[in-house]
Amino acid sequence: MGQNVVVVRGLRKLYRSSFGRPPIRALDGISFDIAAGELFGLLGPNGAGKTTTVKILLGLTHATEGEAGIHGLHVSDPESRRHVGYLPEGHKIPGYLTARQTLSIFARMSGMEKPAIAQRTAELLERVHLAPWTDVRVKKFSKGMTQRLGLACALIHRPDVLLLDEPTDGVDPVGRREIRDLLIDEARTNGTTVLINSHLLSEIELTCDRVAVLRNGQVAAAGTIDELTRKSAKYRMVASPVDDALVASFRESGAGVERVNSHLELSVTDPAHLNALIDKLRSRGSMLTELSPVRSTLEDVFVDLIKLHPESVEQPR
Repeated sequence: MGQNVVVVRGLRKLYRSSFGRPPIRALDGISFDIAAGELFGLLGPNGAGKTTTVKILLGLTHATEGEAGIHGLHVSDPESRRHVGYLPEGHKIPGYLTARQTLSIFARMSGMEKPAIAQRTAELLERVHLAPWTDVRVKKFSKGMTQRLGLACALIHRPDVLLLDEPTDGVDPVGRREIRDLLIDEARTNGTTVLINSHLLSEIELTCDRVAVLRNGQVAAAGTIDELTRKSAKYRMVASPVDDALVASFRESGAGVERVNSHLELSVTDPAHLNALIDKLRSRGSMLTELSPVRSTLEDVFVDLIKLHPESVEQPR
C-alpha cells in the first residue's frame, strides 16, 4: 500500500429542516484516510452518515465543515473525480439496452476512444462472468447479473479509486465470491483504492483491510479487521472431566464461564488470571486438551457498538 489517496478530515454536515425544526446532523466531525491499493469498509446503520460521506467525496453534496480530498485535490475540484468509479446502491439500467451498449455509453461518458471501448468491454464482461449475455437486453437480467454489470460500468475507464455502495446486494454466494475476488485483485494487482459501503458484514470481513464504523455521524470504531475482532480476554477451553463444582470454582475466582456444547468459554481479566484457572483445573485432576482465544466476528463488534447507543439502530428508509 502506498500514500493516502482518499483523505477525510473533520467532516460535518447539517441538513436544514422545515417548519422550524432543528437541523439534522448527518456527520459530526468524522476523519479517516484510505491508502493506495487499500480495501476500506464503511459500516453503520441507516442514518449513520455513510451515504452522506460518499456523496461529499463525489461532489454531490457539500460539507458544512471539514475537508475531503482525492489524490490531493479537494472534492470541490471536478478533476478529483476523473479517475473515480462509482456504483450506487439500487442502480437502474434501462431494460432496452444490452450489456455491450450499457458499457459503451458509460465508456463514452468517461471520454474513452472507440477502439479501446470494444476491447475493454469484452475484457470486463468476461471478468464479471457476463460474456455469454453480451448482446442480451438488461431487462432479462437477474438482480445479481444487473449488479455485476453495474460493477463493470464502474470499472470501464480503469479508475484508480472505486466507491461502491452495496456491491454484492442481491448477488448469490458464488457471485459474491467472484466480486470479492475481483475487488481484491483490483487492489492488489492494479493498486486500486476501494471504499465499500455495505451492510453485509461477513463480506466486509472477508474483503477489507480496514473498516470504520459510523454511529450517529461519528466514527465509533476504526482499525483493521483483526484489531476490531480480536478478544484476548476470552478463551475456549476443552477439558475433561469438567463438573459443576469446577465451574463454580472458576466463577468464584471472578471468571465468566459459559458452557457451549462440549467446551467452556472463559472471560478472564488477564493472562495471570487464566493461568490460575488452569492450575485450578489440574489440581482437581482434570486434563486440558485445548485452549484458544475466542475471536469475535465483525458482526459481533458492530452489534455491540450499536447496543451502546440504541437510538442508532436502523430505522425504515
